Amino acid sequence: MVKAIAPMMRDFLQKESAGGIVLIFAALLALAVANSPLVGAYQDLLDTGVVVGIGSFVIDKPLLLWINDGLMAVFFFLVGLEVKREIFEGQLSSWDKASLPVVAAIGGMAIPALIFLSLNAGSPDTVDGWAIPAATDIAFALGILSLLGDRVPVALKALLLAIAVIDDIGAIAIIALFYSGELDTGMLGAAAIVFVVMLAVGRARVQSTIPYVLLAILMWAFVLKSGVHATLAGVAAAMTVPLDPDSDHGPLETMEHALHPWVAFLVIPIFGFANAGVTLFGLSPAALLEPLPLGIALGLLVGKQLGIFGFAWAAVKLRIASLPEEVSWRQVHGMSLLAAIGFTMSLFIGNLAFAAPEQIDAVKIGVLTGSTIAALAGYFLLNRVLPREAADESMS
Repeated sequence: MVKAIAPMMRDFLQKESAGGIVLIFAALLALAVANSPLVGAYQDLLDTGVVVGIGSFVIDKPLLLWINDGLMAVFFFLVGLEVKREIFEGQLSSWDKASLPVVAAIGGMAIPALIFLSLNAGSPDTVDGWAIPAATDIAFALGILSLLGDRVPVALKALLLAIAVIDDIGAIAIIALFYSGELDTGMLGAAAIVFVVMLAVGRARVQSTIPYVLLAILMWAFVLKSGVHATLAGVAAAMTVPLDPDSDHGPLETMEHALHPWVAFLVIPIFGFANAGVTLFGLSPAALLEPLPLGIALGLLVGKQLGIFGFAWAAVKLRIASLPEEVSWRQVHGMSLLAAIGFTMSLFIGNLAFAAPEQIDAVKIGVLTGSTIAALAGYFLLNRVLPREAADESMS
C-alpha cells in the first residue's frame, strides 16, 4: 500500500516539508518584529484598510482579515482538493487504509478539547476556544520531520499525513458548525446558486480550470457576505472539481499541483507572519498559567499524545486497525508529538473564537508554547528511536 502511494506523495511531502521550514522562519520573523522597535509598523501594516468592490457590493477589511479570510480560503481550497483525492484514491479510500488514522485522529481532536474544557469550564469568556488545541499544522510537522532525512519510514509519513487530513476535515466541520456568524440568507442563497453551477460544470467534466477559479472567487465573495466563514467556500468549491483516476492531468490534479507551491511557500508563511507576532515585553511566566493559554498548551502537548497514541494503541489491540510493519510504537509516539504542533490551524481557529486583543495574545502564547515544546520533543524522540541508516529508500 505504501509503495503504491509513494510516487503520488513524493511531490506533496517535499513541498510541504520545505514549506514548513519557510513557515518556521516566518513565525520567528514575526516574533522578532513584534518585540522590536518595528512593532508599530508591523501593527499598522496589518491594520491597513483594503477596499474592493463593484458598485454597491463592497468588501472593506483590514489587511489582516484579507489574509485570514482571503488567502486562507486558497489554503482551504487546496485542503479540499487533497481531501477529495485522499477519499477517492488515497489513504482514506478504504477502511483497511483509513482505520488507524481515523481512530487516531478522533482521539487527537477529542482529548485536547476535553483537556482545554477541563481547565476553562468555569470561564465563559474563554470556553469557546475548545477547538484550538484540536488542530494539527501538517506543514510545520512535516518541516520538522524533514530534518530527520530519509531515516523516517514512508509509512510513518503517510500516517501523519492521513491523520492531518482527517484533522482538517474535523476543523472544517467545527468552523462550519460553531464559528459562523449571523446568516444573510440572500447572500447565502447566491452562494448556493454558484455552487450548483460549479457542480454542473464539474459533472460536465470541463477540463479547463478557468471556470472553476472564477466561480470559486464569486462564491467566496457571497459566502464572505453571508455570515458563514469565507474559507469554507474554498472547501465547497474544491468538492466540485472533477477527479480523473485515469489521468494525472485532470482539473483536480492540475489545480492541486499548481496551487501547492504557492500555498506552501507564500500563503501559509504570510499567514504565519501576520498572526504569530506577539509582544513578550513585560510578560511573566504566570501569564502562561491562565486558563486560556494553559488549556491550549496542555491540550496540544498532552492531549495530542494521549489522543493519537492512546487511540491508535487501543485500535490495534482491539483489532480495529493494524500498525504498519515498518513502524514501531515509539515512532508513533514521536509522530504524535509532531502532530501536537497546532500553529497555523490553531491560530486560525483562535482568531475565529475570540475578538479581544488580549485573548488573541493569550491564544498566541498558548499555541506557540505548546507547539514549540511539541516540535522539540518530537524531533529529539524520533531522532533517538529512528534507525541510523536510511529507511526511506522508496522516497529517493
